[in-house]
Amino acid sequence: MDYTAFTFEIADHIATVTLCNPQKANALGEDFWTEFTQVFENISEDPEVRVVIVASTGKHFTSGIDLGYLQSIMPSQDGDPARGMDKLRRHVKFLQAPFEAIDNCRVPVLAAVQGGCFGAGVDLVSACDIRYVSADAFFIIQEINIGMVADLGTLQRMPRQIPDGLMRELAYTGRKYRAEEALGTGYVTHMAADHEALMAHVRSIAAQIAGQSPLAIVGSKEMLTHTRDNTVAAGLDYIAAWNAGMLSLPDVMKGAMAALSKGTAEFDDLLD
Repeated sequence: MDYTAFTFEIADHIATVTLCNPQKANALGEDFWTEFTQVFENISEDPEVRVVIVASTGKHFTSGIDLGYLQSIMPSQDGDPARGMDKLRRHVKFLQAPFEAIDNCRVPVLAAVQGGCFGAGVDLVSACDIRYVSADAFFIIQEINIGMVADLGTLQRMPRQIPDGLMRELAYTGRKYRAEEALGTGYVTHMAADHEALMAHVRSIAAQIAGQSPLAIVGSKEMLTHTRDNTVAAGLDYIAAWNAGMLSLPDVMKGAMAALSKGTAEFDDLLD
């Protein structure tokens, strides 16, 4: 399937989704909101894909939601205000869907961020499993700077990823959260010198993930997400039931033999 808001490719079990409108600083326009949800729903059902990279082109990762598109979805001043607000609420849920699709994707999603990442871009990368940056990267919760509350996931996901006081400062001030600070406070995992080095590093990590048992990777992500949203006791019960039903002895044997021989295990894809 062809997409207009980004390019999409699969190679060596790694899917790469790349924003491709650098002329508009990769602003997230109308097509993005439908296509991004679709591509992640498709990825989750594709047994060939074991890990995803979300990347971008040009100077900035994304300037956030296209302001022209944002203006077009605001309710009309005519008619019943309550009905207009109900329509807007439903549209906000529609805009949340792409980032929900990342969060719900059964395989890990890695974000590679260069330059600025504004507004909805922070919603996007906060939904990813792991974030990586180039040295020139920065994040801005831009919504507060235009007089609104961020409503697509930043205020729900990012507080689990950085300290509470820092989260509140970023949300209240809309200041730049630069790469070095983001690395030091745990929001990102690695800072590369430039975009080229960033992509090389992220592809290396993705290749390591793709080389593991896909069933074990899916199970690990499922457990980590469940633990995030539930108690330790519930998580322990869940993993006991999961491994009782889905521990693959062939994969364990392949992994053990590879470790003993210092070789590389070749694992089967998940079923379609």
